[in-house]
Amino acid sequence: MRRIAQYALVLAIGLICLAGVEAQAAADPTEVIEGLNAALLDTMKNADSLGVKGRYEKLRPVVKRTFDVGYMTRLSVGRLWGDMTPDQRQRAIAAFRRYITINYAVQFDGYSGETFKVLGKQQVKHGVIVRSQLVKPDSDTIDLNYLMHDNDTAWQVRDVYLQGSISQLATRRSEFTAILRSGGIEALIAMLDKKVAELAG
Repeated sequence: MRRIAQYALVLAIGLICLAGVEAQAAADPTEVIEGLNAALLDTMKNADSLGVKGRYEKLRPVVKRTFDVGYMTRLSVGRLWGDMTPDQRQRAIAAFRRYITINYAVQFDGYSGETFKVLGKQQVKHGVIVRSQLVKPDSDTIDLNYLMHDNDTAWQVRDVYLQGSISQLATRRSEFTAILRSGGIEALIAMLDKKVAELAG
């Protein structure tokens, strides 16, 4: 009995420590964006040797852990989400994740002295906005602001605002509306997979 009690105590302490590590990992959304920026910069510096497919593979796990693609897919699909089967939902999420990843792989395709800056964070109604910039060598900047949400175990991106105000989620939803209306979710999945194949070359 004493050995079992000791084991239970060790297990309890281990779980408390693990919970502390998870809480610490989820504590600061700016760290998530700093990690994303570092991965993008490394990909840019090695763009030529990696090629599009190599950049895609390098960024795939980064996108998976950084973006709340399930939420983003549901919001992009809209009311049709409630009528979809679990299999359709999973395939739609996977297709959207591939689409996000290939776009990053194509857009960040070279390096000429660019740097990233995280400028701070702002509490908003449904999460935190992390303000970030891509700074070019000529001092021109591109604002990349991220809407972050704490999913209990990690902060994840739910929307990206280009130049500070252009919602990528709203843009995608607008692009997807006509396809969903005419062909449903299967047409959207097919379109996303086709785009990925085209961009991957």
